[in-house]
Amino acid sequence: MDTEFKEAYFNTAIVTSVVLFGFEDDKLKILTIPQEFEPFKGASVLPSKYVRVNDSVESKVKEIMNELTDVDFEYAEQLKAFTKVFRNPLGRVVNIAFYALVKINDEVLARCEKNNAKWEDYNQIPDLAFDHNEIIDYAKERLKRRVKRRPIGFLLLPKYFTINQLQKLYEIALDREMDKRNFRKKIFNSELIIETDMEDTSGRKAAKLYKFDEERYEKLSLKGYDFLF
Repeated sequence: MDTEFKEAYFNTAIVTSVVLFGFEDDKLKILTIPQEFEPFKGASVLPSKYVRVNDSVESKVKEIMNELTDVDFEYAEQLKAFTKVFRNPLGRVVNIAFYALVKINDEVLARCEKNNAKWEDYNQIPDLAFDHNEIIDYAKERLKRRVKRRPIGFLLLPKYFTINQLQKLYEIALDREMDKRNFRKKIFNSELIIETDMEDTSGRKAAKLYKFDEERYEKLSLKGYDFLF
């Protein structure tokens, strides 16, 4: 292999970015961080890492998750490669992007604060550097398709949640309002939630708390369960 061939085809960098979805205060959110170095130092970006020649992309996704949340993610999926020629001023950089779901809790919030990361409102994402807004738009469409077919929305909620919280999550992800009665009928018919003897008393009226039936979810997933709304 001659030098000219290597220079022509072996000078492309690989990076991975992760769209982290979380749910807090009845809002779906996406995590951004400040860019640590040039180009665009200080601008908001998606959590990202360059991939060394001996690293797997998946290992870098795990590093991102561990650094920003310090918890094992329950669901992650590759989106696609973003390959525009001039997407990075430093040179040709191919971004193999992922999205992941994270349960936001006090530990996650503290970890994010330590890393100057910010949970942005799902529908109010600021202008990000590079093509990261395009990556987010693609991740949103993927999430919309997944929550229609798989009950992955449960993986964003706290361990105990109200039906209203669950409906709010799906309304945001699907970008449409849902009839309350029909939503409840669909949820209860799925038998994916278990009623607890606890209540949420933070509002004007106490609301029953439910939890996710993980065992039933696993069985339905193996059968290719259709969770279409």
